[in-house]
This record gives sequence, C-alpha cells and structure tokens, in this order.
Amino acid sequence: MQKYLPAVARILLAQIFLIQVIALIIGFTSHPDGYLQYQAQLGSLGLPSIFAPLIILVNLVGGLALFLGYKTKAFALFMAIYAILLSFLLKLPVLQYLAIAGGLFMLHAHSVTACSIDSLKK
Repeated sequence: MQKYLPAVARILLAQIFLIQVIALIIGFTSHPDGYLQYQAQLGSLGLPSIFAPLIILVNLVGGLALFLGYKTKAFALFMAIYAILLSFLLKLPVLQYLAIAGGLFMLHAHSVTACSIDSLKK
C-alpha cells in the first residue's frame, strides 16, 4: 500500500488541472459564445485574449503528464510555479493554490512513483 500512495497523490494533483479543462470545455459547448465569454472574463482581469488557449493548453498538457507520470519531476515543478502565478493573475484563492503548489513541490522532490511512465524507464 505504501508503494502506491505517491502514485495516488500524483493522480489527485493531476485531476485538479484535468477537471478544470473538462469544465471549461463543457462551458464552451453549453453556450454558443462560451469561449468568447471566457476570453472576456480573462480580459476583465487585465489579461489579453491569448491567455485563454494558453491556460487550456497548459492545464491539459501538464495535467496529462502528471496523470501518466511522464517527466514528473519537470512537470511538477512547472505546474507548481504555474499554479502560484495563476492564483495571482486570476485572483483565485491564494492559500488553496499554495497548498496545491506545495503538493507539486513534494512530487518534484519524489518524482518516481508507481504506475507511471517514469517508473517504466528504470
């Protein structure tokens, strides 16, 4: 059981980013102008519209990499920094995203987990 706890933690951290992408896609498809509303929402925070596809892409690629355990060390560090920046840029709950970043920093420190692509290489 102890062997699989870090893998469970990695998957739970990944789901934060993947569920965000799924929620955005559902929002886009449920309203004809959902994507434009998302861009406008980001614009109201002072972000240019190019951030809309970038946020989706980073959440998708980073979340999938963490979920699959691919290059976990690098993606955990990148996603931790991304979570902190995102919390400040989008005015999200800072303490919540700092906690997520803390989990990602821990994953960065102990990156090889069971049931991952990284563990297959070793």
